[in-house]
Amino acid sequence: MHSFRKAVEAGDFGAIEEMLADDVVFTSPVAFKPYPGKAITAAILRGVSRVFTDFRYVREIAGTDGRDHALLFEAKVGDKEINGCDFLHFDEDGRIDDFMVMVRPLTAAKALSEAMGAQFERISREVAEASGA
Repeated sequence: MHSFRKAVEAGDFGAIEEMLADDVVFTSPVAFKPYPGKAITAAILRGVSRVFTDFRYVREIAGTDGRDHALLFEAKVGDKEINGCDFLHFDEDGRIDDFMVMVRPLTAAKALSEAMGAQFERISREVAEASGA
């Protein structure tokens, strides 16, 4: 089992943040523009943890070079079942430098978009606090 998966399943956000490269780029399944940076990526992941219930990884796929991983998951957003995949790429130092999420079905993606929209004020505060603003 990959160490990122272990940290997520344990709810260890300190370990998750430690695995992120400073220049990580997070590509959301519901936002057009990617989010660059460790602080915003970590805050989004904490926000998602508040939105998802019954989250569980169901499958793990690793690239032959060990730098690419796909973690398939199932969860709920409100009363909607959601299926998704976290696509992770690791840099030369073993930190995640590219984090892309895809989800289905559309009704669940819309529910996720609405739920995360409600989280964004808190996410923005967390990013400001992390950057010392």
